[in-house]
Amino acid sequence: MKLSPFALTLTLLPAGQLLADTFERDQALKLPDVLISANRQVEARNDSSAANTVFTREDIDRLQPDSVTDLLRRVPGVQVSQTGGRGSIPGVYIRGTQSAQSLVLVDGQRIGSSTSGDSNLQHINIEQVERVEVLRGSRSVIYGSDAIGGVIQIFTRRGGEQGLQPRMHMGFGSNQTWERSLGLSGGDEQTRFNLGASLDETAGINRTHESYPSDGDHDAYRNKSLSLSLSHALTEDIEVGANLLDNRGKSEFDSPFDSVQQQPYNEFDVSSVSSYIDARINEAWKTRVEFGHSENREKNLDKLSDERSAFNTYRDSVNWQNDLTLNERNSLMLGGDWYEDRINSTTAFDEDSRWNRAAFIQHRFQANSFSTELGLRHDENQQFGSQNTWSGTFTLPLNPDNEILLSYSEGFRAPTFNDLYYPNYNNPDLKPETSKSYELQWRSQITESSRLEASLYRTDIEDAIIYSSRPENVASARINGFEAALKQELFGWQSNLGVAIIDPRDRDTGHTLARRARRTLSWDLDRQFDRLGLGASWQAVSSSYDDLNNQQPLGGYALLGLRSSWELNREIQLELKVDNLLDKGYSRALYSFQGSQYGYREEGRAWMFGVTWTPEI
Repeated sequence: MKLSPFALTLTLLPAGQLLADTFERDQALKLPDVLISANRQVEARNDSSAANTVFTREDIDRLQPDSVTDLLRRVPGVQVSQTGGRGSIPGVYIRGTQSAQSLVLVDGQRIGSSTSGDSNLQHINIEQVERVEVLRGSRSVIYGSDAIGGVIQIFTRRGGEQGLQPRMHMGFGSNQTWERSLGLSGGDEQTRFNLGASLDETAGINRTHESYPSDGDHDAYRNKSLSLSLSHALTEDIEVGANLLDNRGKSEFDSPFDSVQQQPYNEFDVSSVSSYIDARINEAWKTRVEFGHSENREKNLDKLSDERSAFNTYRDSVNWQNDLTLNERNSLMLGGDWYEDRINSTTAFDEDSRWNRAAFIQHRFQANSFSTELGLRHDENQQFGSQNTWSGTFTLPLNPDNEILLSYSEGFRAPTFNDLYYPNYNNPDLKPETSKSYELQWRSQITESSRLEASLYRTDIEDAIIYSSRPENVASARINGFEAALKQELFGWQSNLGVAIIDPRDRDTGHTLARRARRTLSWDLDRQFDRLGLGASWQAVSSSYDDLNNQQPLGGYALLGLRSSWELNREIQLELKVDNLLDKGYSRALYSFQGSQYGYREEGRAWMFGVTWTPEI
């Protein structure tokens, strides 16, 4: 395989050295062996202390996922549970933690709701995504609140080579599903840009079994998405840029819980805009300033009544980071960030805004026989006061192809506005949830084409918030786990295998945490035969419980999917995939109707055919 000049430069850099190329981040986003999210800077994946998984645009095109959540199911240690419907809020459990205990970013900006704590990442259109990075394990020293379980960062599509590169995609599949997208990217020696627009629609399926007659309809979904990225090199050492992503649409869902018939739906808008200044002051000092604004808006309505409610979050943020190379062995990262959340809701909250400001520092030392990383962060929040977190990692190379990492990290999650101020169901005295994590990693380059990464970890969570008559800091959890990822080439086939075993328990009752399966497996197998690409996916999930008391079991399941692509010529490619080939019936969550429990339906066998046109100009 021929390496690009940028990739070749990266392979020759010593560990920890920052890259000096113009558009370094834009170029790095297209490479599989670099990482940005762990320390907010471009670094080799092997140099990062974080257990991580990276999906590039090339991976996305090969795997043909229909959503970001579909992509996340391939990450070892990550489980996804949705309560029916394409647009329903997913439970994304990283290493057994709750959804709200993991941070979701788009181009560096938080997109979560400050009222519910949900990220609504199910609405991020996969066609507008350049890259997805998943960090497993706490990164609160770098990002502050919510990064107990890990971090998911989504990067929007970027401009590529010089000149103009248009693209068009159209797909049609089961349940009247349509995918349509247009894009144009390009640039020159100083400027790069990308502009894209998408429209996804599906009639959906009926997600409930026994329920009211009003729930017997199919749950449709519609998503319009727009993305824009622009970067410009003012000089060889100064770059400025901006990124925008806007997803808005309508999502229908069932409502078997209420005492009257309803046909509810919501209108959503998840958007993020950011700008930055990236400058190399000298050979030893690089600085980056980011400004951001994100919105998470949701309006809930009902076709059978005039009932409506709205919960909108508006967030402004500033981040300043400095990366200093002190000498060949020592480097330092320090900076600060600030963000302010504002809510606008049909529900009257006692408080409708809060700010958070923080300072952080991290030191790296690289010796001949070992390396260390030590970080410290202090957060000051308008509502819950101050919080200190720190982390440390010791890396020991056993030989040129094997190394082990020992790490400790702390994390915390701030209570949401619902927790603190929702009328008649709140507790303004809540403290942040806190965590302590211990991890042992082993990384091995078995052969030139085979790599194994494995982790043993333990996470203890204190002051966890549970909900009865009102939210209380009375719960604690202990999560033990093992995960491994093996990437190798077998007789020309590219194989990616991920396995995870977890034991997530409530420390007071000993019960398994709800909707966390103890064992998961994901296996992707792909091969390119000249112009024909073939691939298969196998995902297996063991049984779990839908409730904290472990009285409502959820059965395990295994899913098989097939995919193919055919390059008709240099401009036109055909794609075909079949998900759930064996038409397996399964549920990821339960619902209650008239005293009985039923599983939400998941889609059976489904197919999608698509055409991608990339004309040459």
